[in-house]
Amino acid sequence: MYSIANPPPAPALPMVDTRIVVRTPETRFAGLPDFPFEPKYVEVGGLRIAYLDEGPRNAAPVLLMHGEPTWSYLYRKMIPGLVAAGHRVIAPDLVGFGRSDKPTRTQDYSYSHHVAWMCGWMQAIDLQHATLFCQDWGSLIGLRMATHAPERFDRIVLANGGLPTGTAFTPKAFKYWRAFARFSPWFPIGKIVNSGCAQKLSPAEIAAYDAPFPSTRHTRAARLFPTFVPTTPDNPERAANEAAWEVLKTWHKPFLTLFSSRDPITRGGDKIFLKLVPGAAHQPHAVTRGAGHFLQEDKGPELAQQIHHFIQSTPAP
Repeated sequence: MYSIANPPPAPALPMVDTRIVVRTPETRFAGLPDFPFEPKYVEVGGLRIAYLDEGPRNAAPVLLMHGEPTWSYLYRKMIPGLVAAGHRVIAPDLVGFGRSDKPTRTQDYSYSHHVAWMCGWMQAIDLQHATLFCQDWGSLIGLRMATHAPERFDRIVLANGGLPTGTAFTPKAFKYWRAFARFSPWFPIGKIVNSGCAQKLSPAEIAAYDAPFPSTRHTRAARLFPTFVPTTPDNPERAANEAAWEVLKTWHKPFLTLFSSRDPITRGGDKIFLKLVPGAAHQPHAVTRGAGHFLQEDKGPELAQQIHHFIQSTPAP
């Protein structure tokens, strides 16, 4: 049995033919609204992974994990408040998103591969004493990162996400999204993100979400991610996620949920964590009112404040 004291090992890094990997031209990221942050880069398994690293280097980091089909631009409204409160903020771009490298072959992508890449990235930057904030695919990957290396994390904040094993009910809204991502010839990423927000994005913000994806070769990961979510018992990542749940069931470190009220896919998904994760007991869980799936867009400064207060009220051991 796995536990926080005996976590499962992270999956091995995949082999990728880097000759057919694409990289979004830097000119695509010029002049993005409200995004003055300079990227840093680490090579993992032959791929360049981009990340933001803001705030004092001697402060414990807040790790912001984005999901599908966004990138670290999603956190531009949260980073300033967290840095102003004295926190170091780290926000990576998943492989296939943002400024990170983008393999072009379908077989190079899988749920397991993304966990391996981000665990490798976490080791490369030597992440320590982190507070994880994760949403959407940021939770499917981020919670695996935390349960593969619990010694690197002091606390977790989960918003509009989960860790499915394929044995629970799948909302119709997600099934529609999965079919659209797989079959629609039209895949406007910026407009897709806009549809998941309660407060609509400006044309410039929509364009910023489109920036990493200048061609269909660049959108391979964004197209595939919905198909990787475990929705049936025979999913290849069921066993790995069940092992992660064994760790979460022994997770006594602080665990906070901040789900939003207007997300048709994840609404109510906090209940299983409140029931099964011991660290969730007696925490100031909240429902984020008036926010859609991408609550970072709708309530970014408020979320940053809630994370700050949570860290202040749950000092690391």
